[in-house]
Amino acid sequence: MTMLTSKTKHYLHCCLFAYVIFMFEIFTGGIKLLDGAFFVPAEDINPWVQYGYLGTLILYLLRLVTFLPLPQVLFNFVGLTYYNAFPDKVVLKASPILSPFICIRVVTRGDFPHLVKTNVNRNMNKCLDAGLENFLIEVVTDKNLGLEKHRRVREIVVPPDYRTKSGALFKARALQYCLEDKVNLLSPNDWIVHLDEETLLTENSVRGILNFVGDGKHQFGQGLITYANEEVVNWITTLADSFRVTDDMGKLKLQFRMFHKPLFSWKGSFVVTQVGAERDVSFDNGLDGSIAEDCFFAMKAFSEGYSFNFIEGEMWEKSPFTFWDFIQQRKRWIQGILLVVHSKSIPLKNKLLLACSCYSWLTLPLSVSNLVLASKFPIPCPPIIDFICAFIGAVNIYMFVFGVIKSFTVYRFGLGRFLLCLCGAVLVIPFNLVIENVAVIWGIFGKKHKFYVVNKNARPQVTV
Repeated sequence: MTMLTSKTKHYLHCCLFAYVIFMFEIFTGGIKLLDGAFFVPAEDINPWVQYGYLGTLILYLLRLVTFLPLPQVLFNFVGLTYYNAFPDKVVLKASPILSPFICIRVVTRGDFPHLVKTNVNRNMNKCLDAGLENFLIEVVTDKNLGLEKHRRVREIVVPPDYRTKSGALFKARALQYCLEDKVNLLSPNDWIVHLDEETLLTENSVRGILNFVGDGKHQFGQGLITYANEEVVNWITTLADSFRVTDDMGKLKLQFRMFHKPLFSWKGSFVVTQVGAERDVSFDNGLDGSIAEDCFFAMKAFSEGYSFNFIEGEMWEKSPFTFWDFIQQRKRWIQGILLVVHSKSIPLKNKLLLACSCYSWLTLPLSVSNLVLASKFPIPCPPIIDFICAFIGAVNIYMFVFGVIKSFTVYRFGLGRFLLCLCGAVLVIPFNLVIENVAVIWGIFGKKHKFYVVNKNARPQVTV
């Protein structure tokens, strides 16, 4: 049997994408081909008479709220179709021996020493298998882990009495400690690969990093992370995280490949930075830059004119093991990004699209209410409004489907289980909406300056 080529897979994905959008448009009345479309309003309704002026105004405002995600939806749509969504294996452009020095930096509170030790060994072996020679793995921890002595491993314990100039806390504090003159051993032209304690390298990601740092045109870079590798601990949260995989392949890839700017920010792992640029931007950004330190850093670097690019290859992580961790994770992201959006340190022009994305998240409960209100209280809208609303919904639904296609292969799971995963991705959408709504409400009214670390070993978690 002949294997499908990379381009063929991409064309098939684009056809499926177009089909999902078209069918959803017809079903919801975005394209009015059917009289019985689910959300098509009656032609003879006068909402100002039917619902009153206040009720009609509220219904139209709620409909407009659904437009907040449009910028990121368009970025995802273009990114997923314009760039090959099934790239071939990464090919090295130069010998790894000639690469600049690379420091792989892992930041941990130190609660999961066995996990850290295991992943340090796995990542070191993966680097060696890829031919990397000029590298060091640094583990930055609040608690002594007792890592085995090795010439390629350095354990940095952050002193309990260490304070940054701005009072940065949590992961930002640890990252800033590494940049202090008495601690930093790296030269300005060296590179740092930032990983979370559970992040695993792949040979493809190592090659992608080598190509990125060898090119040297951009000071910051990031690539794809997937969550369904090896043992799947929680199928529901893993399927829910399939959306994030597609987000990396769409929005993240487009903003870095085409614009070379973090228009919508970036993630906190699979981050590659040039040492001189990282020290210049710094993680010492006060309390507001301590909850979503990755987001604040990206926006600050953006405002200072630094350049970004997308890195080929993928890294592996695990989705949260419990629903509680899943909610807490989302809540922290919402609160941290909101603090960045409201920070006076970041110019408005640099965070405008991030603000749209953030407020589309914060108004999710209002957007979800349209699912009920559009059928119970229909209002006449210009056809383009109905089309765009349906387009936004269709793209978001397809993002769950495509994330499964990228994460769960037929070769690994078999056709039957693969199809079950595709169905599961769609069925998990209501669960994800409930979780996201709970996280939004909790994030708005809860304490903003808490940093919850997701439980990696199913042990009791501490909140500081």
